[in-house]
Amino acid sequence: MTLPVAREGLPFILTLLALTALAALWARSGGWGIRSTAPALFLALTLFTAYFFRDPERHIPQDPLLVVSPADGKVMGVTAAADEDFMNGPATRVTIFLNIFNVHVQRAPLGGRVAHYDYQPGTFVAAWREEASRENERASLGIDTDAGPLLVRQIAGLVARRIATYPREGDTVSRGDRIGLIRFGSRVDLFLPPDWPVTVEPGDKVRGGETPIARIPGGRSLPPNPGGPQ
Repeated sequence: MTLPVAREGLPFILTLLALTALAALWARSGGWGIRSTAPALFLALTLFTAYFFRDPERHIPQDPLLVVSPADGKVMGVTAAADEDFMNGPATRVTIFLNIFNVHVQRAPLGGRVAHYDYQPGTFVAAWREEASRENERASLGIDTDAGPLLVRQIAGLVARRIATYPREGDTVSRGDRIGLIRFGSRVDLFLPPDWPVTVEPGDKVRGGETPIARIPGGRSLPPNPGGPQ
């Protein structure tokens, strides 16, 4: 059974719950007076933290030729990229910005074998700025699919300071599998082969593992998604 929140959020939630209970006991004993706002404040922080780390199930499209969004958020741009790591040449980059109210769990756009993982420390400029893709802390996950390579890049933002990436080189993922999480406002770049038609445009809102973001061209045959999301 999948928890309703990402495992990375449990230490924060449990700590805040304990602080809420202690504040309530203190207020009840008269330490701060019965009208103290501390218990309500800690409870509000607990609820927001649980909301931020929520990890809902998603309905993965059945069409095996669809590439699904790796993240929840808003499409910032669809641009050409040259000589991107792992793509071995030109690629199409789809940039998705995640605000603090979006689900922050990332998912595999297609099934395949993880053939590349790279983590780079960096700065923490605002995630919507162009230089964030090159200068911010980031983790890149390259997946070899039956139709070609793709790369998912998790990028920390102005507030985000922790990136979790679950699979490593040699692991196998299915389309829609959970592949990581970025704490607080952040960005995800998806790099695709340049001949794959992108089906979203700047301004569109997308849901990780659910919203089609591109389509594999030419009717190339792909196996069905085994087992669905994990």
